[in-house]
Amino acid sequence: MRLFDSSVPGSPDRRRRLLLDALLWAVIAAPVAYAGITPPHPRYAVPLLAGKVLLLGAAVVVSRRRPLVALVLVVLGSLVDGNFVFAIPIFSYLAGRRSASAGPAVVTFVLIAAAGTALNLGLLGTGAATWFLLASVLLFAAVFPWLVGRYRRQQRELAEAGRRHVDAVAREQRGAAERIRLRERARIAGEMHDSLGHDLSLIAVRAAALEVAADLDERHRVAAGELRASVSAATERLHEIIGVLREEGGASVRPSGESVSELVEGAREAGMAVRLDAAPVGAELPAMTCHAAHRVVREALTNAARYAPGAPVDVRLGRDGDRVEVTVVNCVPPAGPLPAPSSRGSGLLALAERVRLAGGTFDAGPQADGGFAVRAVLPAIATPAESLPAGPSSLEALPTVASPPEALAALSPVETAGTASWSGDRPGAVEGPVDAERRLHDARRRVRRSLLAAVGAPAGFALVLSLVYYPVATAGTVLDQATFDELRVGTARSELAGLPRRQLERPSAVDRADCEYYTDGNFPLAEPTWRLCFTDGRLVSKERIA
Repeated sequence: MRLFDSSVPGSPDRRRRLLLDALLWAVIAAPVAYAGITPPHPRYAVPLLAGKVLLLGAAVVVSRRRPLVALVLVVLGSLVDGNFVFAIPIFSYLAGRRSASAGPAVVTFVLIAAAGTALNLGLLGTGAATWFLLASVLLFAAVFPWLVGRYRRQQRELAEAGRRHVDAVAREQRGAAERIRLRERARIAGEMHDSLGHDLSLIAVRAAALEVAADLDERHRVAAGELRASVSAATERLHEIIGVLREEGGASVRPSGESVSELVEGAREAGMAVRLDAAPVGAELPAMTCHAAHRVVREALTNAARYAPGAPVDVRLGRDGDRVEVTVVNCVPPAGPLPAPSSRGSGLLALAERVRLAGGTFDAGPQADGGFAVRAVLPAIATPAESLPAGPSSLEALPTVASPPEALAALSPVETAGTASWSGDRPGAVEGPVDAERRLHDARRRVRRSLLAAVGAPAGFALVLSLVYYPVATAGTVLDQATFDELRVGTARSELAGLPRRQLERPSAVDRADCEYYTDGNFPLAEPTWRLCFTDGRLVSKERIA
């Protein structure tokens, strides 16, 4: 929650903006006001001055939301009062700083230049020198400050992009640490479920066997029952702990090097009646298929030991074309199921997810005769997406394998938040490191282009103006050195050979109306070079202007 809202009247940000706007208005209005109150006072001086000051105030007011409109207002004001020129660089800079795109500003400058050229050369009939002066004012008082403001805006965006990039990288690092932590929790939960849960179930089976043994003393039978009940309670508490540690779909491992035959043999040693029917599968199987098959057998044996003690269990492994079928079926226990806490079904749910990730199908449920069956159909050929090494040639000797793609596919939304890449342009979206890096790269490129434009554009525009102004200013006004030397003082003007067909405008600092001025073609301004003065139609003096 923001402590201050700049949109609320009286907030510190709003007061600060009003103070800055008032200061800006005072600065740009000072030249206009000083010229208006300085004598001589023309007619309607006060209303005219008030209108100028109000126009500047209106420009300041709209400059935050419509900076180009404010620039156009002060340019129009310069047609009435030349002191508005002092405000043009300020509003041009603000337009570059506050405008999001450059296109509207370029169009505005082109329209101002076109309108000013048509007004001065067409309607007012000003000379080429005056037009060049006004165009230079537009260039250096408007375009160049706008480029500087644009560059400053790009710098600010670059700083913001850098901050967002740092935030995205920090977010990615936190996400990586969170993924490692959750993966370790899932590994611990899997180990506890697969190893301890299985072993505790086998202990419970042995205790149950002692409890129902006919040749055992009653006192020992009661102790065995208590042992079985304690193991069942410990198993339930273990499942509660696993529920805290486990993230849905978390990866798990099994004892190193354990095969299905060893798993079945361990169950037999614990007192379970397990029959293994494993047909040869021929070619090597995918690692994920081997892993999933081992998990199916282990989970099914664990459940049979817990909920159907004493019941015979059939484990069948076979291959049918490009599919491998794993089936574990337990019959109804002879004395009925012993009391046990109700199952939450998390083991079967995790097992179904494991089979799905391996590319197979899973089914588990009670049978018509009262038993329970677990069946999984797994691919015998690796899918293109599977990058794990192939498993052994037989399900009888399934090795321990790691499953990085599987583990990554099973990460929870909390884990994957660190690696996902969202667009930062959508409101409320989180920007990923890739997007932040791209945004930072784009901001750097824009800053470089703005810097090049701020340095090179004025020089380029000045060159273009000169190339446009020079031929207009020098056409028919160039007097070369040789022709100037041949001119003789006292000769009638009509007899002077080689004089240009037109002359330059008389410099404002010169008050001699009987002199003519010509240029030697100096680039780019075509300044007056020669001065020829006449009296009664005869050349009385000629000189080179320093």
